[in-house]
Amino acid sequence: MRGKETVRDMVLSLAAIGAFAALIYVFAIPHDDSKNPLKTVDYRVELITARRAAPYPVAAPEPGSLPKGWRATSVTYGPVKLAQAEGDTVWHLGFLTPDEEYVAVEQSDTKAGPFIADVTQRATKTDRTQRIDGREWVRYEGDKYNALVHAEPGATTVVTGTATFGQLTEMAAALNTDKG
Repeated sequence: MRGKETVRDMVLSLAAIGAFAALIYVFAIPHDDSKNPLKTVDYRVELITARRAAPYPVAAPEPGSLPKGWRATSVTYGPVKLAQAEGDTVWHLGFLTPDEEYVAVEQSDTKAGPFIADVTQRATKTDRTQRIDGREWVRYEGDKYNALVHAEPGATTVVTGTATFGQLTEMAAALNTDKG
């Protein structure tokens, strides 16, 4: 008979629904906090595409050239998302090191100053430079990210992130611009 529902019936219905939802939460949803939620990405297709389209030699480590445990987690190529000149592009390739530090390769043909400030989270240029595979890299230090920057006509390459300068150097040394 309709209309005879009581508050007691409503509370029992809500309790049953709550118990069912709790069972789903406990048994059907994975809760392994030890696994990193970031997925590893295969960047080979994007790299080939970027190398064909970019007006500069796109830099990336060849798969297998980094020490064991490094994994690519993000990759993009496209227009600069800064208030720069139209037509400028940016290449991004993000990694996690074996000790879960972040390292990114950022490259663009846009104005170097604003680009470097953006991708390094406003790190400051230092007087320190280092030579890696015959190329001069300038060190930047910041509160969030450190970076190694190599500027040449037509493109700026930045290796940046939360990793140590040793790990940033490993990435810079692994970079290759071959179109092969």
